[in-house]
Amino acid sequence: MKNDLLTIGRFTVHGYGLMIGIGIIAAYLLAEFRAKKKNLDYDKIFNLTIWCLIGGILGAKVLYYITELKDIIADPKIILKVSNGFVVYGGIIGGILAGFLCCKRYRLDFFKYFDLVMPSIALAQGFGRIGCLLSGCCYGIETKSIIGIVFRHSDYAPNGIRLIPTQIISSGLDFLNFLALIFLAKRVKADGQVAGFYLIFYSAGRFILEFFRGDLVRGKVGVLSTSQFISIFLFVFGCVIVVVRGFWYNKLQQKKSQQ
Repeated sequence: MKNDLLTIGRFTVHGYGLMIGIGIIAAYLLAEFRAKKKNLDYDKIFNLTIWCLIGGILGAKVLYYITELKDIIADPKIILKVSNGFVVYGGIIGGILAGFLCCKRYRLDFFKYFDLVMPSIALAQGFGRIGCLLSGCCYGIETKSIIGIVFRHSDYAPNGIRLIPTQIISSGLDFLNFLALIFLAKRVKADGQVAGFYLIFYSAGRFILEFFRGDLVRGKVGVLSTSQFISIFLFVFGCVIVVVRGFWYNKLQQKKSQQ
C-alpha cells in the first residue's frame, strides 16, 4: 500500500486525504439526494455538512488529546502537531453535537435529519478506512494467516510483517452498515431509529475489531481500549433511541386512532 499516489512538481496526492475527500463529497451528495426524495429542506444540507464536518474534526482532535493526556503533559508541544492524531469516536460524537446545534439554528427537526445523515456518515467512513489502508494507520496485529497484508512503505504500520487487514475489514463493515441503514430507512416508522441502528451496528463492530488492532496509540480504560469503552455506551445509547422513539411513535399512533 502506498499513500503518495501521484506527484506533480511540489504537489502530491495523498491516498488518505483523497479518500477522506471522496467520502465527504459522497456523503454530501447522498444526503442531498435523499433529502429531496423525503421532501426535506435540502438547501440546508450544505450548511449541515459544514457544521458536522467542523464538529467532527474538533471532536476527533479533542478525544485524541484526552487519550494522549499523559504524553501531552510530559511534552506540551504535541498539541502543536495539529495534522497528527484523530480519534473516530470523537469525530462521531462531535459531529452529532454540531448537527444538533445546526438543526436548532435553522429550526430543523433534529431526528429527521439525524436519520438522513447517518447513512452518509457510514458511507464516508467506508472510504476513509480505505485511506487508512493506503497510509498504513489503524493497522492490525501480526498474523500468519493467508488473509494478512504486508506493508512495504508505511510511515505507521511495521513494514515487512504480515498483519491482520483491520482497515479492509473496517471499511467493509462501514459499507455494510451503510447498506443496512438504507434498507432500514425504508422500513422503520419512528424518526431517530435509523440513527439509533447506526450507533448499534458501528459500536458492536468496532468493539470486536479493536481486539485485532495492533497500533498502540489508542488509549486504554482498564483492560479495554478507549474505543471499546466508548462503544459500550454508544451501543446502549443506540438501543435506547430505537426503543424509546419506537415507543413514542406507537403511542402517538394510538392517540390518533382514538380521535
